Amino acid sequence: MLRSVLTPMQLKRTLTLGVVGAALAAWFAAASTTGRRPVPHNPVLIPTTVEMRGAELAAEIARLRERLRPTASPQAPVRNLFEFSRTAPLGARAAADPRLAVSDEPVPPPAAPAPPPLRLVGIAEDAGPDGPVRTAIISGFGQLFFAKPGERVTDRYEMARISGEAAELRDLGDNTSITLVLK
Repeated sequence: MLRSVLTPMQLKRTLTLGVVGAALAAWFAAASTTGRRPVPHNPVLIPTTVEMRGAELAAEIARLRERLRPTASPQAPVRNLFEFSRTAPLGARAAADPRLAVSDEPVPPPAAPAPPPLRLVGIAEDAGPDGPVRTAIISGFGQLFFAKPGERVTDRYEMARISGEAAELRDLGDNTSITLVLK
């Protein structure tokens, strides 16, 4: 049998391989772990700017949802548009409905129509050869109208006169005048 005698060179080589192997094992073990350490518990939490803005946004969303919630419940239909029936003669209808009965009392005149939803928001003035030329700036029906005397404001109204504080519109339907005052 052969005897094995360890020489100093073999001993160094074995020792070096062992140290390198242990270092590699430690390196692989360190690479396989996450390396996270437990975070110490901090009882005082200070909200960040993002968290405060998020809370404000959540409050605004809740307010808008509350505002969009319907306040009135839908009513039951009074009549069926798809149901056809024969109409009764006027006398039978008057007997059935006391509102349709003919009375001798004079009928009151209809109420005056509501003023148009127009508002005078400004008056512009330019120098002209015959004096100042005024233009009325009128807001209504979701638009702005610029009108000089004689020009139309919508299909129904025409600008009659413009003074320093007011504008007079003429209704083309019934020829009445409406005065808009600058506020």
